[in-house]
Formats: sequence, structure tokens, C-alpha cells
Amino acid sequence: MIERIRYRGWENCWKLSNSEVELIVLADVGPRVVWYGVRGRENQFHEVDQDAGKAGGGEFRLYGGHRLWAAPEVARTYFPDNVGVKVAQIGNALRFTAPVEDSPPGTRLQKEMEIEMDAAGSGARLTHRISNHDSRSTELAVWAPTMMRAGGRAILPLPARHPMDQDHVLPVGMFAVWSYTDFADPRWLLGTESVQLVQTENPTGRFREQMGGIFNSAGWGAHFRRGTLFVKRAAVIAGARYPDGGCNFELFTNPEFLEVETLGPLVELKPGETAEHVERWWLFEGVPDGTGEEWVRQEVAPRAENIGK
Repeated sequence: MIERIRYRGWENCWKLSNSEVELIVLADVGPRVVWYGVRGRENQFHEVDQDAGKAGGGEFRLYGGHRLWAAPEVARTYFPDNVGVKVAQIGNALRFTAPVEDSPPGTRLQKEMEIEMDAAGSGARLTHRISNHDSRSTELAVWAPTMMRAGGRAILPLPARHPMDQDHVLPVGMFAVWSYTDFADPRWLLGTESVQLVQTENPTGRFREQMGGIFNSAGWGAHFRRGTLFVKRAAVIAGARYPDGGCNFELFTNPEFLEVETLGPLVELKPGETAEHVERWWLFEGVPDGTGEEWVRQEVAPRAENIGK
């Protein structure tokens, strides 16, 4: 079902739902997917309360939920998405198209999300597009960060491990670190088969924020909170050049929220061209709590690896 609704002070919002889950998209700003969760239960996404109902103005606002950015992270990444977007129904999907970013300091980029819910179950498909309306080419990657509700943990799988031999002498992955990435921070749980990042309101490490990125050949990332597992998948493009030293998945946390982010390949986007990046989402209820490698192996990985195939 697709319906136009009001939500938290915004007059133009759209709710996509089926018998299991609901998803709310802002159209007065954004586009932003501000709500995703099981019907009758809490939102799995973080919402920035002080931004609720706001629109207009020249400052960048987070708003919350899921957004569309351009990597690498430079000044144009933070172009404010504070104005209304066009909404069109394409079959069972809704397409949200923002205006061209042409006000100072305009990027001449145009962002678009197309969203479709599965007819049954918790699945959703999100197609992210960035078009170049400038007279010059520009290099970018489509970047899709999702802000998760506080109190959870993110999980990314690592490549399979093998003893060193003649067939295993080259690197099988990478881990990008930022100036504030500190593996001594207890929010990081680094294992053999996975890396986890925990969100906490009162971190005890050196830095308020933590961030890390990997090349994730498995193509999935997850977030667990109070029995609910959120999974997002994105295609891994063989031979592509990814941003931030080769990252296609990144994690970020601070005392307010945690982000699970996917990135498309870096592309040289010529005038009039469009880059596209697709994510699939699912929610699983009643997942047993846990923290260690055995929990990831038994409860997280089988759900993430088998869904959508």
C-alpha cells in the first residue's frame, strides 16, 4: 500500500507498507527514508528530534534515517537537502527526485531515490541515482548511509581465512581507518570472521566518534538491536575502484546513533550521465541476543547470506 501522510510536522510524506513492515519517506526535504520497521513496533532508524518538521534554510541537517550522499566526503557532500522533492509513482515503486543542486555553492548534481516494497515479507529495494547537470565531468561514488537507532551493534563479514601457502600470499581485503579510528576503543569487536561496532551513549575511548571501512566481498552488512536484525545488501562490482581506499561498506558511530553505509564504485560522471547504486533491505524479528563470533556465525550470517537469493 502507498499513501500520502503527515509525519512529525512535515506535510508531505509517503508511507509504503505491506502486512509486515512500514517505510516512511520525507518529500518536504530530502529525499530521506526516515522510518523503517515492523508494523506496530518501533522505528529501527534514528531520528534527529531537533530537526523534526523543519524545511528550508541553508544549513545542512541530518534529519535521521537513510540518505543519499556523494563520496568522497568533501564540502559538496554536505549540500543541504532542505527543499521539497518531486514524487512519481512508477508501477509499485515511488520515485523521489530532488532539484538540481544549483544554488551557491551549487554542485550541479541531482539526487533521486526509487523505492519499492516487496508484496510480502520485510524486503525493500532502494535505487539511488546521482546525475551530473554540470558542463564538466566529475568523479564521485554513490553513497548510501543509514542511521540506526541507538543501542545496537553493526556487523560486517570478513573474507575467509586460510593458512599461508603458495595460493595465499596476497592480501584478501583492506580496512580503512580515519584519524579518530582507535581499535583500543571497546566499541570495536574485531574477530576472525567479522568486525562489529557497538553504539553506546557514553563511550569511554579517546574519541567521541569511531569509523572504519572495508572492501566487503560478501556484499552484506547488518545491525542488531533488541532482537531485531536489519540487513542491507549491495552488489559487489568485480574490478571496480571504490572510494576511501577501496571501501564498499563503512561503519560510523557517535553517542547518538550508528550508521551502516554502502558505497558504489568511483565513476567519472560526464555531463548528462547518471550513476546508480541499489540496496536491498530486510528485517528479522526474534533473533537471539549475542556478541561473539559464534553468534554471528549462527544467527546473523545465515540470515544475511541466504535472503534475497
